[in-house]
Parts: sequence; structure tokens; C-alpha cells
Amino acid sequence: MQKGKEILDEKAIQRALTRIAHEIIERNKGVDHVVLFGIKRRGVPLAQRIAEKIFEVEGVQVPVGTLDITLYRDDLQPQSEQPMVRKSQLSLEVRDKTVIIVDDVIYTGRTSRAAIDAVIDMGRPKYIQLAVLVDRGHRELPIRPDFVGKNVPTSIDEVVKVLAEEIDQSNSVIILKK
Repeated sequence: MQKGKEILDEKAIQRALTRIAHEIIERNKGVDHVVLFGIKRRGVPLAQRIAEKIFEVEGVQVPVGTLDITLYRDDLQPQSEQPMVRKSQLSLEVRDKTVIIVDDVIYTGRTSRAAIDAVIDMGRPKYIQLAVLVDRGHRELPIRPDFVGKNVPTSIDEVVKVLAEEIDQSNSVIILKK
């Protein structure tokens, strides 16, 4: 891959997450029955940041869980190496809650579908909503995020890379050529 072009810097990411937090509060008329689940890896710190922003506005600690969707993916090949199974945080109650799945980038929709399956295996939520930092298009499944930080039209030959301070020691979103 070649050197990338930065499309969101740290401040732009913060503004996008603040907007998403406000939209979550508004659409759900508060956050009394809201639970956030970040998809491993970079969805987890994004979900935690959204929860912090909700706390700043509402004074309510929204529970944040993690989803490992490895075993729910439909693109694992039988002859491929066995996936490493990591435990999702299952201690959060989802029954009759509004579950908001948080991911860094939505592309084909397959990761989101796998996350929905994982949540449904935990119980029956009242609603499932999807929040993403970047929507790059090219959906293969009829899945549309409810909350989007930035829509970024891309080509199939590009990769959108989100860097999160908690994992990568910097915050930015870059587009790379394959």
C-alpha cells in the first residue's frame, strides 16, 4: 500500500463522535434504555468515547460492551486457519434495550450483519441501531447505519484506515490505495 491521504484529523473525529452522541440522545429521547457495543477492535474505543460524550451531555453512564464477531462472519473459508475466539462482553443485558452497535468503517455490511447476529444471540433487544465513524459505500447487504460521522465515497481500490489513540497511539482516518 502507498502513503495515505488524511480525511479526518483528531479534531474532526471528535466533532463527528460528538455529533453521533447528540443524535443518539435525540433519536432515542434520552439514553435510559441504551446500551453501546463496540465491534473489536476499533469500534470499542469509539463506543467508549461516544459513551463519555453522552455522559457529558446527559449525566448518564451508558453501558459499553464489546463484540467479537469472528465466529459470526460469513467469509471464513473452511480450509483457512481456525479463527482465534475472543469472548464478547456478555454481562450486559440486551432484552428490551436499544442496542447501538459501534464500528469504525462500514463497507460491504457483512461485519454489521455478523454483529447483529451476535447481539441477537444475547437476547432480544427492543431496537438495534448502527453507528459508524465512516461510511465508505459499496454495500453488498441491505444495511444502512443510523448514525454516521462522515460519508466518504471511495473506489474498490482504496482502503479506509481508522487510527485510534487507544490502539495506534494517534487519531486519524486515512485513505490508502491498495
